[in-house]
Parts: sequence; structure tokens; C-alpha cells
Amino acid sequence: MEQQNYASVFAGLTDLASEKNGGKAIAASDEFFAGKENLLKEGRGIFIPGKFTDNGKWMDGWESRRKRVPGYDWCIIKLGAKGMVKGLDIDTNHFLGNHPPYASVEACILNEGQKFNPDKIIWTEILQKSPLNPGSQNLFAVIDSGIYNHVRLNIYPDGGVARFRVYGDVVPDWKNVPDELTDLAALMNGGKVLVCNDMFFGSKDNLISPGRSSNMGDGWETKRKRIPGYDWTIIKLACAGEIKKIIVDTNFFKGNYPDRCSVEGCFAPEAADDAITSEEIAWKEILPQTKLNGHIENTFENEITKAGTVTHVRLNIFPDGGVSRLRLFGNPDPEFI
Repeated sequence: MEQQNYASVFAGLTDLASEKNGGKAIAASDEFFAGKENLLKEGRGIFIPGKFTDNGKWMDGWESRRKRVPGYDWCIIKLGAKGMVKGLDIDTNHFLGNHPPYASVEACILNEGQKFNPDKIIWTEILQKSPLNPGSQNLFAVIDSGIYNHVRLNIYPDGGVARFRVYGDVVPDWKNVPDELTDLAALMNGGKVLVCNDMFFGSKDNLISPGRSSNMGDGWETKRKRIPGYDWTIIKLACAGEIKKIIVDTNFFKGNYPDRCSVEGCFAPEAADDAITSEEIAWKEILPQTKLNGHIENTFENEITKAGTVTHVRLNIFPDGGVSRLRLFGNPDPEFI
């Protein structure tokens, strides 16, 4: 497992450990100086000179005390969804004289309802003990085909890590999905936003994130259009299915939500991700051009046209603006489960 130099190696992957995506730090050997939950927060962490706690310098990360006995420190994270891990970012930002010189990562799968007992878990090493640089994003590619829902970050022998990212692909278990409408586009079900024509103010990837947006920056927002036309984005569904309910959430977009929107779908199970904008793709109307309201969940059911099973959906907004979340509810097609 070779350390990588470029973060682009993780493009298109989901941070399975992110707090925003449902990840949770559930146990640690020591968190004397700074709590384990900081590992999964957004950003790279901040440094505030002169800020101290009763235990010492305040740090925006996970930091254990200086180890005076044999051994090493560890932190166990429950992933937001089970998946296949393809990359790791062990970020030591702001940890300079107190970063761990080495780290390794292990993973496991725990079944729903299985009692959590750290001493009885069978771990699989997905990153061997590897050197870390101080104040840096330490990026590693993972070559492992296992499916996991927990990981353990081991640091040798002690020290501080600002953020820990576990990049990979969500692997949902569609056979155990309840017989009810499911968000086929949701990030944590395995959906992916493939492409858009513009995301000047807000990333397209926010559209299918869990929960409602936290502010106007936590959505997809295009620049003001000064030429004829409209903006659009294409989502690859987590599982092919028929769309029966749509929510276009304009939360926090009050003076800059799109005036109207439409939704189209296509059935292209063999299409490569970078070929989905081809003129050969046949798009069918799912939701005709419809008026939107700002700062609200715009919900559509009766307006939906039966387009059959689709694998991809295109959201068109007229002429521009911001959408915080897009929810596409349907039933997974049994042939694709």
C-alpha cells in the first residue's frame, strides 16, 4: 500500500467515516488532550493560539497523552454505511511536534444487533504500519476487496491526528430493504452525482447528502445566468428503479432558488460515467417543468409521469439558482438487486 501524493485519487469516492455522512467515533484507548469525535468533523481542523483546557493545549483533533508504557493508541469508527474502502487520509494538520510517526488501519464487519466487544472483533489490516508526516494530509490507496462497516485507526505510539477520512464506495444490501419507497439517489444508499454544467457557489455532491442542509453553502448553487439556457446535473441512482416521489428541497435558498425545475430519466445500465452526457442517451420526462418555491421541500407525486425503470436522473433548473437536496423515491427493480 503505497502513499499517494495527490488527493485526486479519491475523486468520486464517498467519505464513509464523515460525521456528516453518519460516521461515529465509538471508542478510543485515550483522548486526554482532544476528543475522538473531532476526527470526523468537516474541514481540516483549526489552530487557536493561546487556547488551553484543564488538560493542556486545546487542539482540533484527536490527541492522546504521551505514552510511558509499551503499546499504541487506537480509535474505532463506525462508518455511516458499509462499503468497500479505497483510500485513506490521515491528516495531521496543526500537529507538528506531537503527531504520531506511524499509523495503521484495520477494518471489520459487524452485523446489525451484534454486541460490540473490541476484544473479540476479528480485524483485517487494510493499511500496514506506515510513516506519517507532521502537519500534512497523509494519503494512502487501499487495495482490498472486503466490505466493512467499522475501522480502527492505530497510531504509534501516541500523539494527535486532526482528521481521518475513509474514502470508498457504499455497498447497500438491497435484499434487506423494506418494501416501501426508498431514496434511490441517496449518497449513503450508493447514489452518485456524476456531472453538472455549473457549481460556482455550491458543490453538486451536496444534493444527495444525508439530512437537510445546514446553510446556503451546503447545497448545489450555480452562478447567475446571463445568457439563454438553463442549468442541470445528472445523478446515477444507487439501484435502478421507477421514480414515484420527488423532493426538490430549496432549504436556505430564499432569493436565489430556481424559478422552475424538471426531471428526466434514462435507462442506461451499461453506460460509463463519463459517457452519460452523450447525445445517444435517450432521456424521458419524469417531472414536467414545474414551479418551485424557496426555502421549502417542494414535493411532487401526482405530477410525476410514469417513465418506467431508470438508472440515471437529470435535474434541470430554470434558469439558475440553488437546490439544497434532491430526493428520488422509488422501489429498487428486482432485476438489479
